[in-house]
Amino acid sequence: MTDSMRSDHGTVVMKRGKRERLTDAAVQMLHEQGVEKTTLADIARAAGIPVGNVYYYFKTKDDLVEAAIGAHAQRLRAMIASLDELPTPQDRLKTLIGGWVGQRDLAARFGCPFGTLSSELDKRADGLDRTAAEVMQGLIDWSEQQFRSMGRTDSRDLAVALIAAYQGISLLTNTFRDPELMTREGDRLERWIDSLGRP
Repeated sequence: MTDSMRSDHGTVVMKRGKRERLTDAAVQMLHEQGVEKTTLADIARAAGIPVGNVYYYFKTKDDLVEAAIGAHAQRLRAMIASLDELPTPQDRLKTLIGGWVGQRDLAARFGCPFGTLSSELDKRADGLDRTAAEVMQGLIDWSEQQFRSMGRTDSRDLAVALIAAYQGISLLTNTFRDPELMTREGDRLERWIDSLGRP
């Protein structure tokens, strides 16, 4: 929805549009600049909203950080719902890996969108670190279900290994500014998924 759309609840639609724009801008700016460097003014500018209006929707920067975590969680749920439409757990896991590889240029510039945020929040221990951890836990839990569906009794260990491999290659891809590192690791992970299904 956009700010100019009207419905029976016209003002609610307008508020929701600006709130969503601010949340999307927060996701982008926190990824590109990090939590500490990003200001409310940066987020307002990226959203195209006067900075004075931000306080109507979010009282503090931490409120916006929490909204950004919520947006990541929502995107993860949507991605999982889409992956769950695929016929086999191998297809789902390999498509997940393909999505990561598809973001390799972004990872080379700024790192993993959620991994870098989680890492930064972990240093704060103000509750937002645990909120972020719950989102990451959701991806691990889903991955575990896929490995379990493949008949693996070590499904939890495999899920942690998969997510750890992605986070690690995201860090290296960003450190060396080399998207091809992500491509090569994606190929390796797909071969690994295929090998796990063999008797």
